[in-house]
Amino acid sequence: MAHQPLPAPDPDGGQVANTGPLAGLLVADFSRVLAGPYCTMLLGDLGADVVKVESADGDDTRGWKPPTTDDDVSTYWLGVNRNKRSVVLDLKDDADRAAASELARRADVVVENFKPGGLARFGLGYADVSADNPGVVYASISGFGAGQGAALPGYDLIVQAISGLMSLTGSPDGEPYRAGISVFDVMTGMHATIGILAALRHREVTGEGQNVEVNLMSSALSGLVNHTSTVVNSTTVPYRMGNAHPSVFPYEPLPTADGDLIVAVGNDRQFRVMCGVLEVPALADDPRFAKNADRTANREALRPLLLERLATRGKQEWFDLLIGAGVPCGPINTVDDGVAFAESLGLDPVVALGPDGAQRRSIRNPIRLSATPPRYVLPPPGLDEHGAEIRAWLAQDPEGEQR
Repeated sequence: MAHQPLPAPDPDGGQVANTGPLAGLLVADFSRVLAGPYCTMLLGDLGADVVKVESADGDDTRGWKPPTTDDDVSTYWLGVNRNKRSVVLDLKDDADRAAASELARRADVVVENFKPGGLARFGLGYADVSADNPGVVYASISGFGAGQGAALPGYDLIVQAISGLMSLTGSPDGEPYRAGISVFDVMTGMHATIGILAALRHREVTGEGQNVEVNLMSSALSGLVNHTSTVVNSTTVPYRMGNAHPSVFPYEPLPTADGDLIVAVGNDRQFRVMCGVLEVPALADDPRFAKNADRTANREALRPLLLERLATRGKQEWFDLLIGAGVPCGPINTVDDGVAFAESLGLDPVVALGPDGAQRRSIRNPIRLSATPPRYVLPPPGLDEHGAEIRAWLAQDPEGEQR
């Protein structure tokens, strides 16, 4: 692009060198809530400069409270908005709309999750942006695609219901439940990131940008993996089984003397080892249980035999014994216990953001890169925190002079 680069961020009062694998790429982020912001946060972690365009009221999740920090900031907002700079632009205002168009013209990547066609009303649709910026990678995120489903509201909970996920979640005798997180928003954000990186590779080879389209419904059907495979390859319709697995046993919580322990035996060798630890080796040779398909078919006969042995010791003791023998298992933790467990393994799940790491804490990007690791430069921004510098930069001509 023929323009001055966006000045490097300076969270500590000095410019920060950008060594991430996406360093030098500018992302214009017109998204809000979760799927889009999660995508752009991942891009920012990997070195891209992300400019988050917000309305005067800000991203919806700024107001999604509780829970909050001690200074009344939404922890939801903090979870998906690090490594970004915020500018408020009213797309109904001529000057602000012109600034938004200039931002899109300069961007390597545009990410948006308006209703399909929503940004085109402001001259910021893919056709408009690519006409002035043919190399742009323009990612559109929707609930149900840009065709017949364009008018449907794209909320994760609705997609969990319509896709069939809720029919699989909960007690077999109870009501359907949503997953504990907005699983398809997160999944779609990751799919958008993958699509953007693929399109950037294509641009590197050909010089051509393209439109990347993802939607929650398609991500949901893809993410239901074995269950949607069952539907399209057989006459079976998956159903709610609580914590049980339709194809593997034992693969669920099993009660011990003092609480449940997750046991995830995925093959016949692991089952044989488990039987040895439980001191019932004959079960591994029983023709009803020797093979996984047999164990799954005869789970109601096998379960009480396992529970009888598990009832003789507590969950921690069984965890130590089974893990020590190589049998996959684990406790059912609360989220704080989960973070603590990751810390105990040396995974360093928490990173500090801001000057001297004093402003915010965040969960580490899960990708480990040996040469160009993710960076943690900017804490999630205040509304329009970087507005003045971004508007001034957009007002510069290609040589950096004020227009």
